[in-house]
Amino acid sequence: MADTFNYRIDHHGSLVRPPGLATDDPGAVDTAVREAVAYQRRLRSTVVTDGDFPREDFRGAVLDGVSGFRRTDETDADGLVRWVAEALPEAKGPLLADRAAGLTALTVIAAKASLPSPAYLAATTFRPGLGVPSARALGEALAEIVQAEIVLLVSRGVRLIQLNNPLLLGQLGTDPTDPGALSFEDALAVDASAVRLDERPEGVRIGVSPGWSAPAEVDRARAERLYGTVGADRWILPFDQGTPAELDLVRALPDDRDFCLGVVDATDPELEDIDTVMARIDAVGGFKDLEDGAVSPSRGFADVATRPLLTAEDQRRKLVLVETLARYCWGNEF
Repeated sequence: MADTFNYRIDHHGSLVRPPGLATDDPGAVDTAVREAVAYQRRLRSTVVTDGDFPREDFRGAVLDGVSGFRRTDETDADGLVRWVAEALPEAKGPLLADRAAGLTALTVIAAKASLPSPAYLAATTFRPGLGVPSARALGEALAEIVQAEIVLLVSRGVRLIQLNNPLLLGQLGTDPTDPGALSFEDALAVDASAVRLDERPEGVRIGVSPGWSAPAEVDRARAERLYGTVGADRWILPFDQGTPAELDLVRALPDDRDFCLGVVDATDPELEDIDTVMARIDAVGGFKDLEDGAVSPSRGFADVATRPLLTAEDQRRKLVLVETLARYCWGNEF
């Protein structure tokens, strides 16, 4: 796609928070976001986010702004607090659009917003007997809310929107993992309805991140069903381990879709070898047009506010490396 170059140097959205930042202190959050925008500009990123600083974790973009969910005292292995759905959700107002409008006012660099996918939320919060008729019904209600928010974000000047569904890649393996409360087919239908836009202004990209790591082996038919059903413009795929499965995920992608390769490991402070990463990218160039590509870290750096994956300095070094790799690939013409 012709304007992919606008977003060559990408990242998932969440950044390591400043020490002691409290999400319930609006003044401190606003200051931290302004500083994060300047930080991303200095690192020559082609997108800017609010770092997820106003939220407890990456799901808060939706859970903080809708009714029908109850926060429990339990946490999962990733440190995410468990929420359960007790009624079909209703939006209490804009989810991210008001803050995103402020973000666009801070810089001419493209503002990016990240949202949890409705299928992911339905799969992880549905519990039988709590007042919601089915996981599919929950997903469809969330999809309506997310789709309306995407439309509003675009109207406020946001040009890159990413939905995160960490469960999908596990479903693309030849031995699929547990999909949660929502089946694979239902998850595709739910997320497909969320990304459906009647009009896409020039330069707008709706992206999907289907997970943080590739399965051991990719079921090509299931991968093609994912890409063919969910009409995202851009797919943000893990590409930091150098496995055949990572290549297969890109190979299965239709030629009319953008791809963003997660070329550095956001969980490991050790910097990747540039020649090794470039060899992997060159392998993609053997079957895809790299003009439709971009690069990023493999995942967010702090999808849970209290559990950053790296130190702030290691994060900076990783983002600098992503920028360097982008210039190795595409020169300075973006």
